[in-house]
Amino acid sequence: MSKNEKSTKNWAKLWDEYTTALEKWRTSFQSLQKASNDVQTTYNEVMEKGLHESSQSNMNQFLDSWKNAMNQSGLNAFKQFGENWQKSMDQSGMGQLKTYGEMMAKFAETWEKMWRK
Repeated sequence: MSKNEKSTKNWAKLWDEYTTALEKWRTSFQSLQKASNDVQTTYNEVMEKGLHESSQSNMNQFLDSWKNAMNQSGLNAFKQFGENWQKSMDQSGMGQLKTYGEMMAKFAETWEKMWRK
């Protein structure tokens, strides 16, 4: 096998690893987007119903509860996304993209610090 053929095979393998990792990322990102949309839709429905059918104290209680739940779930979602990203990068062996996953994990930590009560 010539050097050029070996280089081509290495490139093809690297490209396959990249496209596999990219597909995993795309799937994870789409899941995160869908979950975000579902949360927003539900929130809008609850707020609309609450404004018409609940007292101000019930609405305040709901808003406090919702804020706490969102802070916690948002933190977990970012942590999970970062962990999944890191796992997929470990499997593909792509160092530069793994660095991105580490950055996402750091973002999740920062998010938690910002939204703690």
